[in-house]
Amino acid sequence: MNDIFRSFGRALVSQLHPRMLMLTIVPFILATVLWGGLIWWGWDPIMGTARAILEGSVFTSWIYSMLDWLGLQSLRTVVAPLFVLTLAIPLVIASMLIFISLFSVPAVVRHLDRSYPDLAKAHGGSVVGSVFQTLGSTLVFLMLMLITLPLWLIPPFFALIPPVLWGWLTYRVMTYDALSEHATAEERKTLMKRHRGPLLMIGVAVGLLGSAPTLLWVWSAVIIFLFPVVLAGTLWLYVLIFIFSALWFGHFCLRALADLRAERAAAAPPSPPPPPTDVIDLAPSDVRRIEPS
Repeated sequence: MNDIFRSFGRALVSQLHPRMLMLTIVPFILATVLWGGLIWWGWDPIMGTARAILEGSVFTSWIYSMLDWLGLQSLRTVVAPLFVLTLAIPLVIASMLIFISLFSVPAVVRHLDRSYPDLAKAHGGSVVGSVFQTLGSTLVFLMLMLITLPLWLIPPFFALIPPVLWGWLTYRVMTYDALSEHATAEERKTLMKRHRGPLLMIGVAVGLLGSAPTLLWVWSAVIIFLFPVVLAGTLWLYVLIFIFSALWFGHFCLRALADLRAERAAAAPPSPPPPPTDVIDLAPSDVRRIEPS
């Protein structure tokens, strides 16, 4: 637990560095262009499709009945936007993870090198491996999300399932990126197995931090004219939180890697002493005998 809090403090200090703040720009611009453009040009057809799907749903009829019983008939208009945003949030966050893995995490790792100058680099990962790790983990996450989605509306599962799923996804992606430069593939697997609990705890904590911009985004659908501004703000907050999580995972993982190597070095058998060199004593007469004429 001390390692978690220690790495959190070091990540917080690193996040305030101007270079780390600058790393939020490129992923933010890419995400804003992608999702802002999609919402701007496709909002009407997307909403039309969503309303057509919801109108024939028994679950939607139950929601409408509850709103009518509570005297909140005016909130019927926000059911479809909330439905669309609920489905879009995982895709947005997954795309942010990919953008950050490609454009920000390498710079984060170079920044962390200053804190661990004596840690040798084994180059056990690659950019291609990072992309495949992110895509594979995201696909598993989306399948788990679809399977558990009905439980998200039932207490207490709505407060338990999303942070655990986000924590699992974040820890899988960020751990690979944090160790790709310094650890071998074997060392990375060993650390992920040995520290699975603390790494998942860091991921869940990051998932809870990420819930704040998510709530802002969802509630902005109620006040629709504020949605574009809130969308841009939440996208930047997502980038900031994910870069902070990369720093948090980086400090924790690199410290754990240093401890693992020190542990293995201490447990390794001592190397045998070099064989003694034979010294031949020659009498002065023998030296004169072998001197060249």
